[in-house]
Amino acid sequence: MKLRNILIVVKDIEKSKKFYHDLFGLDMLLDNDGNMILTEGLVLQDEAIWKKFLGKDVKYQNNATELYFEERNIEEFAEKLERLYPDIKYVNRLMTHSWGQKVIRFYDLDGNLIEVGTPMSDKI
Repeated sequence: MKLRNILIVVKDIEKSKKFYHDLFGLDMLLDNDGNMILTEGLVLQDEAIWKKFLGKDVKYQNNATELYFEERNIEEFAEKLERLYPDIKYVNRLMTHSWGQKVIRFYDLDGNLIEVGTPMSDKI
């Protein structure tokens, strides 16, 4: 068995596609009219389709999951985030953990939690 994708629900798929491209360089691989596969295995699912499929309301900003990205030049990333999305909601701005990893945590346009940190693979 192999994990293929991570799916997140979004209110405006075009705005979310732009957000993930602007900040992380993710590009669209496939657009199935409300279900969009991006590079790196991220799938954007239109809220209306997801609600209909589940028969339940979507609970945004639930803090139960996190998308994790690594970036060597995290200071430059933090500046780009502030410049492109100045109204973004932060969990924490750029900080350094006791083990030396620098991280920034924030919510995407729909309240999906994102963490960007300096690579941990250097420490493993």
